[in-house]
Amino acid sequence: EAVYKFVSRVGDQILVADRSYHLPEFERVFLSGAGKAALPMAEAASEVLRDRLSGGVIITKYHHTDRPLPRQIRVHEAGHPVPDQNSVDATRDLAALLGQVTPRDLVFCVISGGGSALLTLPAQGMALADLQATTHLLLRAGATIHQINTIRKHFDLVKGGGLARLAQGAPIISLILSDVIGDDLSVIASGPTVPDPSTFAEAWRIVEQFELADRLPAAVRARLSHGVSGDIPDTPKPGDPLFDKVQTVIIGSNAQAARAAEQ
Repeated sequence: EAVYKFVSRVGDQILVADRSYHLPEFERVFLSGAGKAALPMAEAASEVLRDRLSGGVIITKYHHTDRPLPRQIRVHEAGHPVPDQNSVDATRDLAALLGQVTPRDLVFCVISGGGSALLTLPAQGMALADLQATTHLLLRAGATIHQINTIRKHFDLVKGGGLARLAQGAPIISLILSDVIGDDLSVIASGPTVPDPSTFAEAWRIVEQFELADRLPAAVRARLSHGVSGDIPDTPKPGDPLFDKVQTVIIGSNAQAARAAEQ
């Protein structure tokens, strides 16, 4: 229902909030996404797109695949709240899908809570175990979710705008169901389709704050060190032209639910 409130189709026009997209201008339309509510969101989006849907990959939590999707959409179940190997394998499949899009295609992306675990793609030279160990160290040290996400974004290829970067300039419509107070887009599912204001230097300061430098997995420590020294490109920042073609719409949030309850 939340999707239908913001997305509709009139003939060859897709209307998304205050923008419209003329479908004949695009060669293909893809559907991607992740989260605990990704399947019902994808179901609604696919019903709007109907005959123009070329393919897709959706990742959700185990036992959350109770809705039928069109056959051209691959659905994966993966670990939450702790990512597992299925999270990595599913995200590789989604990344492979985005690897074939061009600026002449259109990508719908549905994101909801749980996306941080379900969307997991370790950077080169890193293993899932490195990410898991680092997250556990930060949790035990008392790091906030914002601090944990700042570090996650810098050793994961899809977080912190990484998903948008993988789409190689294709227009993206990102539909977001927020479970974060204040609706900070860079925090919801670790911001896969939005700019990331955090930096490698900030991530390293968090490591030093909790005195974890000597306890981090070697691969994580090496990546953060290379990032701080500028040997690795940082996550895409606000103002990056990468996001000129990204439309982000919050289709549901705690604030919207509270206002509805009040009414």
